[in-house]
Amino acid sequence: MKPKSPAPEDVLSEAEVNAIARRAVARAFPKNTIVVSEGDRTDTLHIVVSGRVKIYVSDEKGKEIVLNFAGPGEYFGELVLDEGPRAASVMTLEPSRFLVVPKEDLREFVAQSPDFALHLIRKLIRRVRVLTHDIKSLALMDVYGRVARMLLDLAVERDGALVIEERPTQQEIANRVGASREMVNKILGDLASGGYITVERDRITIARALPRAW
Repeated sequence: MKPKSPAPEDVLSEAEVNAIARRAVARAFPKNTIVVSEGDRTDTLHIVVSGRVKIYVSDEKGKEIVLNFAGPGEYFGELVLDEGPRAASVMTLEPSRFLVVPKEDLREFVAQSPDFALHLIRKLIRRVRVLTHDIKSLALMDVYGRVARMLLDLAVERDGALVIEERPTQQEIANRVGASREMVNKILGDLASGGYITVERDRITIARALPRAW
């Protein structure tokens, strides 16, 4: 599932990356490598130099929910500052390189770099807003509403149409919205039959405004 491009405010500037790089160690991982695991000790911040990763949680049966994606200039592991365990796992989606910053060096850098500290605070605020929105959707929306919202969140405008590139699988959608794959299959099928979406091998196109309820 391909995410939207990150908002500019989520990406560190070249100057910020260069400043923190003096305290970091460079590491590289091949595709499909777990970089950190949920529950592990938190002792480093990772800045993505190249490549892309998914950030996710999973249960003992292997069911997973993708929380976010990160690409060049973005970072994960900022919860290192509270010394709690890793809240999520991170896996590379393609060969990736990172700058790995130890906890103590990160603390020093945050104290000495007001711009980075403000960037970190704003990122955490945005995360709280997204999580609040997700919880509200799970609590107050039916399954159709959650699927429709997810489709709109993933879509980008291409030549006047809303397109979800590298379309997610039905199971990925089901995991994200807290529903069964069979229910997602029915909703997508009904939307396609009604002419609201077209589903192709590698993309979904939203042909017209999705109905408010189904």
